[in-house]
Amino acid sequence: MNTPIKLAFLILCIALTATAFVVPAKRDVVTPEHEKTVAGICSVVQDKRLCSITLKTVPSNDPDVLVRHLATAAETSVKKGLKFLSGIKPKYKGDSFATTCITSCEKQLNNALEDFADFWKAAGKDMTSMADNYFTCKQKMTSIFNYQSTCLDDIYDKTLLKVVQGGIGLGKRMSGESVDVFAGMGKVFNTLNIKTKLNQKDTDSLLPPPLSFYYY
Repeated sequence: MNTPIKLAFLILCIALTATAFVVPAKRDVVTPEHEKTVAGICSVVQDKRLCSITLKTVPSNDPDVLVRHLATAAETSVKKGLKFLSGIKPKYKGDSFATTCITSCEKQLNNALEDFADFWKAAGKDMTSMADNYFTCKQKMTSIFNYQSTCLDDIYDKTLLKVVQGGIGLGKRMSGESVDVFAGMGKVFNTLNIKTKLNQKDTDSLLPPPLSFYYY
């Protein structure tokens, strides 16, 4: 192989090698419309940073999808909180006060999960059903948040409180985000120019009873 051919072959090999290691640019899922919708929802919450981080990567501009994602994130965090409590319980086996507090927290979080089931029934499948059952959705989400607050309020030992708060605190914060969103839903609808009317009447009695109703 003569020199010019060798040189051409070498250049081709270098080019192919360089191409193989090129990392394709990551596609930015955030669009101006997405940013506007997220900003409109997060404008009514206290922890705007947490709200924005939670919704930033959701691949949808639909307000209904984004509001539901916040609630889903809260529910997932509560489930993780329960798992955390179950994990630390053996550590406090010889401490009756700590065991009582942890057991009480488990009960409160399980109550919160039951309310999540009722919340999803009320929320239905779209923004219209959520608006029709707006009062009930807001009431259930507030109850969910209160269960978690009660759990922490009952722990007066600072060391134990810090441990438990570290494990279930995110669930409380995420639930608080959803409470804020439902409390400010009217403003969110105005900001995003959503014309659906929010039903301020309690529709809880119109919902089907939980499965436990049918069992003794």
